[in-house]
Amino acid sequence: MDPQVVEGHPAAVLTEAAKGAELLVVGSHGHGAFTGMLLGSVSHHCVHHATCPVLVVRAGTDRPVRT
Repeated sequence: MDPQVVEGHPAAVLTEAAKGAELLVVGSHGHGAFTGMLLGSVSHHCVHHATCPVLVVRAGTDRPVRT
């Protein structure tokens, strides 16, 4: 792992950084525009646009959402 500070929208930066990766792991509070929404906007974007599998870890749970 190589820590970096990158400017830009988190969703775009994460999906770009994940190119060539075996797995992208992101967290989600599930705070969206809709009550009860399972994924936040950044994790939702990553799930739909990353070129590798994405593991979403929900806040306050010990059960990840696998995609």
